[in-house]
Amino acid sequence: LLERKTHVKISRKEVLLAKMRKSCTFTPKKLKNFVMDFFPVLQWLPKYQCKQYIWGDVMSGLVIGIILVPQAIAYSLLAGLKPIYSLYTSFFANIIYFLMGTSRHVSVGIFSLISLMVGQVVDRELLLAGFDLNDDVSPASADSSLQNDSQFNTTAFNFTTTGMNTECGKECYAIGVATALTFVAGVYQVLMGIFRLGFVSMYLSESVLDGFATGASLTILTAQVKYLIGIKIPRSQGHGMLVITWINIFRNISQANLCDVITSAICIVVLVTAKELGDRYKHKLKFPLPTELVVIVVATLVSHYGKLNEVYASSVSGAIPTGFIPPKVPHFNLMLRVAVDALPLAIVSFVFTVSLSEMCAKKYAYTIRANQEMFAVGFCNIIPSFFHSFATSAALAKTLVKTSTGCQTQVSGVISAMVVLLVLLFLAPLFYSLQKCVLACIIIVSLRGALRKFRDVPARYQVNKVDTLVWVVTMSASALISTEIGLLVGIVFSMLCIIVRTQRPRTALLGQIQDTSFYEDDFEYENLSSVPKVKIFRFEAPLYYANRNYFLKSLHRLTNLDPNVEAARRKKYNKEKQHLKKGDHTTANGLGIRETTLQLVPKQIDFQALVLDCSSISFLDTTGVNTLKEILKDYKDLNISVLLACCNPSVIDSLQSGGYFGKDFASMKEMLFYSIHNAVQFAKDQK
Repeated sequence: LLERKTHVKISRKEVLLAKMRKSCTFTPKKLKNFVMDFFPVLQWLPKYQCKQYIWGDVMSGLVIGIILVPQAIAYSLLAGLKPIYSLYTSFFANIIYFLMGTSRHVSVGIFSLISLMVGQVVDRELLLAGFDLNDDVSPASADSSLQNDSQFNTTAFNFTTTGMNTECGKECYAIGVATALTFVAGVYQVLMGIFRLGFVSMYLSESVLDGFATGASLTILTAQVKYLIGIKIPRSQGHGMLVITWINIFRNISQANLCDVITSAICIVVLVTAKELGDRYKHKLKFPLPTELVVIVVATLVSHYGKLNEVYASSVSGAIPTGFIPPKVPHFNLMLRVAVDALPLAIVSFVFTVSLSEMCAKKYAYTIRANQEMFAVGFCNIIPSFFHSFATSAALAKTLVKTSTGCQTQVSGVISAMVVLLVLLFLAPLFYSLQKCVLACIIIVSLRGALRKFRDVPARYQVNKVDTLVWVVTMSASALISTEIGLLVGIVFSMLCIIVRTQRPRTALLGQIQDTSFYEDDFEYENLSSVPKVKIFRFEAPLYYANRNYFLKSLHRLTNLDPNVEAARRKKYNKEKQHLKKGDHTTANGLGIRETTLQLVPKQIDFQALVLDCSSISFLDTTGVNTLKEILKDYKDLNISVLLACCNPSVIDSLQSGGYFGKDFASMKEMLFYSIHNAVQFAKDQK
């Protein structure tokens, strides 16, 4: 036997107290390190190589800013808010991540999935407050209400919500819900960072995230169809929103606005063609074509000079005010209403940001700090929530564009924020005549990547059938029920798949590879030789309470021997033999004693040693230890020795603690072996 090292036992209490003392002590050096760690910009900005980095950062910042403006205006439809709030969100998120983020390349800002999740909560709360979800108000009325109220909060309802008596319009209440939701999500993320709960992201596998993104994309697409064809239907809420929306669409298809349909068709053709050409010739282009911006500018000019709203009743964006609204503390009572909804929002936002940050860090050979990313995203939600902004996250499409246009550091994020600021201060009113169907086209075309996942299903199925099933279940639940429930269903289902796979793992009898000391699965490989008088059994999973019965059934089936049945048969056989000696030739069932004795003749057992290959058993619980002890006793009654091979230290410790080797461990060297071949040789040497 190998000699185990003696480890000095360290008191966890003492370790915890030492860490607390270290954390609570205050020195100027610790304060400096804390500030430097909390604001990573203080570490890398003084080392910024201006000549080497500035051109790439400026170019990528301008490109992302140009892309960000039309996307921000478009995604406001998903969130059920006015475009100005999306622009606020994009501006503040870039500035705060510049100060606190550890990734050099990730683009943080408005994201379609996050906007959808915010919009669903906003719609629900608006309905509960008694507002009409129909957002197709005439621009004239919207404009007049903006002039009457400097903060464009139309005073239309007087209501009481959970003890908060407030006089507030639909738009005011909607942004109040969104900021409360964003603030709580940010608090959750900061708390997760403080308590180092970043491991939560491990439970969101790639299949769950892809399925969630695809299902949410179907929901987003469905929500935009009414803008594409210019029909007025109520915004569906609750479970099954996708199905209900499509039913309403087909019921009202006759009311489609021909002007919106033609505009949508033209915009989609232009956008898709430009995207496909951009993907095909991206190696020749120094930066992506600003197709969305061109489409928005042209569509706005056509809509304005063609008077599409007045002549054809085409729905337009309406007035977008300039400047900043005075900051406002999110309502505490609304926070209580949306506290549960903020949890999945916080987790999804963090997971997408960290996964993209790790992807960029791996590609460009630097490191990020996942815990600091949690703080960065948290404060990208907490601080902007005071400035009428909603939840943010890293976005894959903009991150890829950022890296492809020469981005070197988060200085590019500041440049993007300046572009958004320019729109906020001066250019926002120019988008008054922009049709909503154009914004819907931009959103739908941006979903190409997620919707293309359907093409990958056959290849995914060939790689792993279980992961494909997880993807399908998550996608279906996210689309057909709701995004939050879909995410929960995906996590639970993927965990169940893992549990089922450990409950019914692969089992095998092993044969010897000829002229070697190695053994493999006799069912999978040719030309393996069986070892005389020895059975070698492999169980490819931890042995615990959930798979105990499967372990025993598989062992009995593959060795063709159930020791309990065989022991009972032998006991009855010996009993019948005693009757025969006494001269009693009949039994209770009327059969002759000789006939019964012949039926109970013990089986001819073709092995005298059972070797258990424990190389795939990562741990044992109490049930697992007791199962091995039962096997040891049952086979010993049949004069069959049980030998364990390739046990890891954790399994050995569990066996010792459970008394498998006896009190003094004297027989341990005859029961435990560090290779299958050693166990087989020992079994052969036994009489």
